[in-house]
Amino acid sequence: MNKDSIPEQVDLPDDRFIAAIGYLGVLCVVPLILKRDSVFAMHHGKQGLVLLIAWMALWIGNVIPVLGQIVWMLGTIALIILMILGVINALHGRMWEMPFLGSFAKQLKL
Repeated sequence: MNKDSIPEQVDLPDDRFIAAIGYLGVLCVVPLILKRDSVFAMHHGKQGLVLLIAWMALWIGNVIPVLGQIVWMLGTIALIILMILGVINALHGRMWEMPFLGSFAKQLKL
């Protein structure tokens, strides 16, 4: 499916809820497994997976003294903001693309 065929808003409450769950850490697998036929839920699930990978990279970088902790703290704040925005947009039924990390989610072939 190309981007033009993706609806801007989704009216199915079930898809909205499952897509929102996709931003909550390891629960990103829920929409990726349960809603494989929903472009909306898969979009948000992939973005949640990219957030989880970014969070794990921050944790690994946290072992670097001082600089690692500063980057971890600022990165965690940024990821929490992206997570909250993702949940809100998914619950409202919007096809929202995260800044910067959203392009990585589009490249995932699941």
